[in-house]
Amino acid sequence: MTSPKDLYTVSPVEKSVAQAIVVENHYLHRRASCMFAFGLYEGDDLIGVCMFGKPASPFPCRGVCGPEESDRVIELTRLWIDDKSVKNSESFLIGQSIKMLPPEYDILLSYAEIAQGHRGVVYQATNWLYTGLSDAHVEWWLDGKPPSHSRHAFDAVGGVKKAKEVYGARMERRERARKNRYVMFRGGKSRRKELMRKLRYEVQPYPKAEDA
Repeated sequence: MTSPKDLYTVSPVEKSVAQAIVVENHYLHRRASCMFAFGLYEGDDLIGVCMFGKPASPFPCRGVCGPEESDRVIELTRLWIDDKSVKNSESFLIGQSIKMLPPEYDILLSYAEIAQGHRGVVYQATNWLYTGLSDAHVEWWLDGKPPSHSRHAFDAVGGVKKAKEVYGARMERRERARKNRYVMFRGGKSRRKELMRKLRYEVQPYPKAEDA
């Protein structure tokens, strides 16, 4: 079997390039928080991207290991690889990308969307810790469209509270779909042990196909 490391290389890529690729190819077709972006290359061809950024909300940052460690949390926000890539390419891209992150970001967070049929196999293959489901949240939809499409309308009138007054019945309250949550710690052995002691989530068995 051909190994990804025999075919591909991973290196930093311009954030604007990574964003354009995920908007075009990732199933969500929208931008995400991006502080660092890395590309999977087959020769000169860019066939995959992995993006890391701060979570959209500060709560996950504080929730992993407490407020004192919140600045060290970074999320894997987007991962896309061309279907033509060989087996284990996603694991290879993630692993090589993590090695190139600045050392101060030693708490990694990522999610697998259950609603899309994802349980996080690639995170299981790369030894992330499974910490259960993301917290339950309420979100507001406008004219049947999710918040990612409606946020500009809410901002234009001064936020969700004001939007409810302006749009009335056009706004719909929904429960946000929960996701499988994964955590990884980096650094030396003593640092990883320290972070494990601080971890506020319970480490659980990996979800299997029948659980997803």
